[in-house]
Amino acid sequence: MALKCGIVGLPNVGKSTLFNCLSNAEAQAANFPFCTIEPNVGTINVPDERLEKLAELVNPQRVMPTTVEIVDIAGLVKGASKGEGLGNQFLANIRETDAILHVLRCFDDDNVVHVDGSVDPIRDKEVIEYELIMKDLEVLEKKVQKVQKMSKTGDKEARKLLEVLEVYFKHMEAGNPARSAPVEEKHQEAIADLFLLTDKPVMYVCNVDEGSVVSGNAHIDKVRAAVQGENAEVIVIGAAIEADIAQLDTYEDRQLFLEELGLEEPGVNILIRGAYQLLDLSTYFTAGEKEVRAWTITTGTKAPQAAGVIHTDFEKGFIRAEVIHYNDFVTLGSNQAVKEAGKLLVEGKEYVVQDGDVMHFRFNV
Repeated sequence: MALKCGIVGLPNVGKSTLFNCLSNAEAQAANFPFCTIEPNVGTINVPDERLEKLAELVNPQRVMPTTVEIVDIAGLVKGASKGEGLGNQFLANIRETDAILHVLRCFDDDNVVHVDGSVDPIRDKEVIEYELIMKDLEVLEKKVQKVQKMSKTGDKEARKLLEVLEVYFKHMEAGNPARSAPVEEKHQEAIADLFLLTDKPVMYVCNVDEGSVVSGNAHIDKVRAAVQGENAEVIVIGAAIEADIAQLDTYEDRQLFLEELGLEEPGVNILIRGAYQLLDLSTYFTAGEKEVRAWTITTGTKAPQAAGVIHTDFEKGFIRAEVIHYNDFVTLGSNQAVKEAGKLLVEGKEYVVQDGDVMHFRFNV
């Protein structure tokens, strides 16, 4: 699955620094607005200790983690929804992503200029959100007008659809994102074909200084309070610290640096896993002598469709799935031991794959 998360935020909030840490790419990071004009793209591995443990047990020729694509999207200014600055390009780049990582500056530093002259993450959030909502309203209004015409002909389905669309329109017209509209899940498909920017899942990334990574600060508290009704995740990360960690040569040096800061793992690991969860994804594994590999599926996927992630022929000719739960595999230590213990499960087309399952598919084309 080609999964893509877009890093967005006002100029000079730390987007490119964070992107460099995530992807080890060298997106230019500088102390002035519009440093990033074209979106930088990096494919990053999703950290998963389970994959490493399976590799230890199986000792394969290669290990293949699952990945997420991260896009560092150009900064924008007020009026982007009307084409100001890099607005149209910025909004088009966001539309292509599956989820949004919204970076907010939550640190004070007179040496790093802010495009609006002062540090206020709530104002920054609202600037970008306003531009996204305005663009979404343009798209939504066109659909409302189309459905209104259909409803006037006596089309009952059109009338029902119009009722849902009007709930969205009023909610967004009041300055709220589509994702927080008071609409039942079964009616949310009414806007599915519009790919609204503010309907995408979002994670707010509070970029802080070294002293606030563990203890937090007032800026972070304000962000958490402001997004309570959005069903959005908030994480704290020090992009400058992550940049320092990335430059250390050995695992031991990195761990020592983290311990000195009071951290258990790099913040980018938390962010990557969080982005993966944000998209409601799960992982299953295949494990053999040639390869131990992690595969990405949407949570709730059934066995044939999970097999299709490997190859479409696996789904077309699906016969059955041989399943080992991860904990059973790790506890018993091998495929053979699992079989002898009676823990190898044989599942059919209706089996819903669980996060961490070790799978082997039988198929015939």
